[in-house]
Amino acid sequence: MKTQIKKLDNNKIELNIEVTGEVVKNKFEEVFKKVGEEAKVPGFRPGNAPRDILEKNFSGVVHEQVLKELIPETYETAVKSEKLEVIDLPDISDVKLDKENLVFKATVEVSPEIKLNNYKGIKINYKKIEVTKDDIKRNIDSLKESRKADSLDDNFAKSLGYPNLAELEKAVERQISIQKENHERQRIENEIIEGVTKGIDFKVSELLVKRQLEELLRHAKVDLAIKGFPKEKIDEQEKEMVKNLEPEARRQVQVYLILSEIAKKENIPLDDYMPRKVIEFLFRAADWDIV
Repeated sequence: MKTQIKKLDNNKIELNIEVTGEVVKNKFEEVFKKVGEEAKVPGFRPGNAPRDILEKNFSGVVHEQVLKELIPETYETAVKSEKLEVIDLPDISDVKLDKENLVFKATVEVSPEIKLNNYKGIKINYKKIEVTKDDIKRNIDSLKESRKADSLDDNFAKSLGYPNLAELEKAVERQISIQKENHERQRIENEIIEGVTKGIDFKVSELLVKRQLEELLRHAKVDLAIKGFPKEKIDEQEKEMVKNLEPEARRQVQVYLILSEIAKKENIPLDDYMPRKVIEFLFRAADWDIV
C-alpha cells in the first residue's frame, strides 16, 4: 500500500492511497466466496455455481462490497501507519477499483501542530492556608443567625450534633481549611494552565469547538431547568447563551489540545483521565515558592 499526504488549509490533509496486488485480489476472492455461498442461482445448489456465472450475475454487487470493505480497512491502516490524529470521518473521493488495484483520496481534519513552550518549572506562588479566629467566628455567627438567635454555648453545639462548643469550632475550622485549600489549588491550576498556554497560537478545530459548545449549552440549559425556568424561556435565551459560551468552549478546546500534546511527550495515556494526570504532572514539575 502506498500513501501520499498533502497538507491543506484549516488543519485538513489529503491522503492519496493506492492498494495493489494480492490485497485487492484476495478481497475480491473473499467477497466472491461469500456471494457464492449465499446467492441463489437457477440450476445450482448454493455454493456450487461456477465462478464465471457468479461474475456474470453478481459482479456489480461484488464490486460494491469490495469497496465497502476495502476502503475503510486501508484508510485505517494508512492513518495508523502515518500516526495521524484524525478528528472527523474522512471525505472519500476519486475512487478507482479494478481486479488488482484500488486508488482513492481521503480528505480529513487532523489535530493541529502545536509548538509547546517550556512547560516544566513554571513559577508558582503557594500561599499557606491559615484559618483565623475571625474566620471561625463569622461561620459560627452565620450558623447562629440561621437558628433565630440561639445562645452560643454547648447547648447550641449539641443542637447541631456536636458534644460541645469547642468541638463545633474544630469542625468549622476543618471545613474552612478544606474550602481554602480547594480554592488555592484551583487558583494554582489556573496559574499553571495560563503558564503552559501563554503565547501558544494555533488554529483550533471548529468542529471540536462546536462539539464543546453543544456540551456547555446542554449543561447551561439543565442548570436553568433545575432553577425552575420554563422550557420556552430557556429556548428564547439559546442564541444569547451560545454567544456567551462560545469563547469558553474555544478556550477549553485549546487547553485540552495543549494538555494532550504534553501528555504525548510525557507518555501519559490519552484517556478520560488525561487532563487531570497532566495537571498533576505539571504540579510536580513546577517551581514552587511558598509564601
